[in-house]
Amino acid sequence: MLTFRNSFIVNCNIDKVWQFYTDVKHVEVITPGEIELRIIRTTSQTLTQGTDVWLSGKLIFRRTWHSKITYLKPYEYVDEMLTGLFRTWKHLHKFRKIDEKRTEVIDEIDFELPLGFLGRLFEKYAYTRIRQIFVYRQRATIDALESS
Repeated sequence: MLTFRNSFIVNCNIDKVWQFYTDVKHVEVITPGEIELRIIRTTSQTLTQGTDVWLSGKLIFRRTWHSKITYLKPYEYVDEMLTGLFRTWKHLHKFRKIDEKRTEVIDEIDFELPLGFLGRLFEKYAYTRIRQIFVYRQRATIDALESS
């Protein structure tokens, strides 16, 4: 299993950042266009513990996956992929108040590809692709929150 970590600062108060990230539609805003990510169905528009989300997107090929919010408290939540491209995908989203106008956005993802040894051959590619996606997510988050 690999762990990907990323963090960045957004010039926005923590409550506004939290409101943005707990609206399920944020995922469509901060995902690169070439992935063609779409929310198929969700059990709640605002993320709460137990919310289920079904998504469709194109990483290598078009795939549908099902994620669940397995943990949520103010300024922190975990989504876990139940079915989809990864054997394991556990994504911690954490938000840390720096001051009244700045928030640190922290992501930590534990992931494992399927297919055992064959899947491990593609780990470096998957890690690099995740890093590219998070470069985009950072810019898109800053654009969405700092311009409004």
